[in-house]
Amino acid sequence: MSRESEADPAKRAALPGTLPEALRAELVAFRRDMHMHPELGNQEFRTTAAIKARLEKAGLKPRVLSVGTGLICDIGIEEGQPVSGVPVLAMRADIDALPIPDTKTECAYRSTVPDRAHACGHDVHTTVVLGAGLVLAELHRQGRLPRPVRLIFQPAEEVLPGGAADAIECGALDGVGRIIAVHCDPRVDAGVIGLREGAITSACDRLEITLDGPGGHTARPHLTTDLVTAAARVVTDVPALVARRVDTRAGLAVTWGRIESGHAPNVIPQHAELSGTVRCLDIEAWRQAPDIVVAAIDEVANLHRAKSEINYVRGVPPVVNDGAVAALLQDAMVARRGEDAVEGTEQSLGGEDFSWYLERVPGAMARLGVRPPGERTVRDLHQGDFDADEDAITVGVELFTAAALLDAATRDA
Repeated sequence: MSRESEADPAKRAALPGTLPEALRAELVAFRRDMHMHPELGNQEFRTTAAIKARLEKAGLKPRVLSVGTGLICDIGIEEGQPVSGVPVLAMRADIDALPIPDTKTECAYRSTVPDRAHACGHDVHTTVVLGAGLVLAELHRQGRLPRPVRLIFQPAEEVLPGGAADAIECGALDGVGRIIAVHCDPRVDAGVIGLREGAITSACDRLEITLDGPGGHTARPHLTTDLVTAAARVVTDVPALVARRVDTRAGLAVTWGRIESGHAPNVIPQHAELSGTVRCLDIEAWRQAPDIVVAAIDEVANLHRAKSEINYVRGVPPVVNDGAVAALLQDAMVARRGEDAVEGTEQSLGGEDFSWYLERVPGAMARLGVRPPGERTVRDLHQGDFDADEDAITVGVELFTAAALLDAATRDA
């Protein structure tokens, strides 16, 4: 990552795979249509059909995953040809949306589906990989694609433990030597990508807890299990206990998103529910997290005489960028846009199931800038008003096409 790019201005000018204006306009329209018709994880039937139709129009032969949504498409490999020993470069996009309302008020392409929105930029990711595939397919027809490429349109990234496992089971990584991806970043200007070697996201698990006990009148709490107090202590004490049972540098954190109990001000309830997430910067601490978190919850619940049931849902490990593949993305971006188009980025506490691919093959994810240059307001991810500067589509396509062309020069056959 730290090495200087070998791509000088003359080489940049000669590198093929830029985005024709007509295709750029088509891709913007494709993204807007997808934005208007968001589908949740494992329900992306319309989205899958639209991607498949466009790839087939280009003469490609995409394969829908056996789970019914998502698809894989090879470029430079004939149907039925074995890929064993072929160092395929894979490009992954996620195609699902979020179960939140689109709150943009002045947007012609806002979601038409109630309580559904592409508020994480998956529509941009999908359009980037689709566009890169179309450009690379044309280069392949011209005999200018040096190595095979695989497009992976993955469902259910937002559904723990993520749809990556389904894609892998369906053969997404068969014959793959490297894999790349982008994720929208509203803190970075369009035209720029953020990169780092090593962990770029964090582990993320889901936590669901029920507390039960005999309720009663608020005038006699000593005769009851005071579940509201017990739930409140779990909310405040468990994160503190967990934080003291691992190295602080591991960043193991429990954060609550929902607490629900009771119906009347003078009745101590018999049931309480809590849910939240467990996030961790360090993969070894993440492996220990279930035992640590469950023990802390039990301790606090027992102290308040509450019976606890805990559903600890394993999510995803951190995305750990391979140094050589991160360097490939850096070289590709420099080849297209120059040194100033790449900036360092920090490890986030967000989770991403792209990590499951990297447990098997080397790869890297870049943060794709989607903030309009000069805009001060940051429309954060997973918020109903999120939108992206559509120039980022062109940037992403040309980043991926350059990566495909430079990939052959950076590793042995």
